[in-house]
Amino acid sequence: MNIAIVTGASSGLGAEYVRQLDTNECLNEIWVIARRQDRLTELQNQVKTRLRPLVCDLTTPDSIVWLSALLQKKKPNVRILINGAGFGKIGSYAAIDLKQCEQMIDLNCRAAVAVTQTVLPYMHRGARILEICSTAAFQPLPYMNIYAASKAFLYRYSLSLGRELAGTGICVTAVCPFWVRGTEFIGKAKDTADSHQVNNFILSSRREDVVRRSLKDSCRKRAVSTPGFACSLHRILARIMPVRLLMAAWDVVRK
Repeated sequence: MNIAIVTGASSGLGAEYVRQLDTNECLNEIWVIARRQDRLTELQNQVKTRLRPLVCDLTTPDSIVWLSALLQKKKPNVRILINGAGFGKIGSYAAIDLKQCEQMIDLNCRAAVAVTQTVLPYMHRGARILEICSTAAFQPLPYMNIYAASKAFLYRYSLSLGRELAGTGICVTAVCPFWVRGTEFIGKAKDTADSHQVNNFILSSRREDVVRRSLKDSCRKRAVSTPGFACSLHRILARIMPVRLLMAAWDVVRK
């Protein structure tokens, strides 16, 4: 049984990945992981491929145990894994409480690694992993400091894992978009007492374009996908500019 697994599938990029996998891939099932059952049910009405909804909170260790048990029982051939679950918060260190900081790290870092490690034994030559990072991975971002740091972790993890898997025929792609329209990310990120610290969301990309380009990049076995002009430029600038200048530029852009 050939399947794909998509985390964070209830909305935004995750749901769009499911829709485009349904159109472009030959799969028996897509396992969709998210906390909102109603959204996953609604998504099934939008695609032809059978969805297996796995309703759970990936920040809890029990969810990984449950996923592992299901994989052992079904023994699927996982052709594509997309780690799309994640969230960020905008604000100063004082405006974001410790629980939210820990939840960001748990979901963006620990859960992504745990899902990847759990699924990898069921992946074989030709399989693809897409870790949804962010252009935030390329530099420190004051007032989004935990989010940017967590995405930097996932970015480095993706690159090193891809090198380790080079001889297996399994490709790992770190997907690093800029702001993306048509998702819940910005609204939820700004739901803080200090949300005015970031007000500029220029040069944002359409979620459909981000998903389409990143899937093409994974097919081309690219280690990094920057699916848009702004994120591609950011990646280049992060290579040649000192960090202090990048942060100074961010202070201008975010306002």
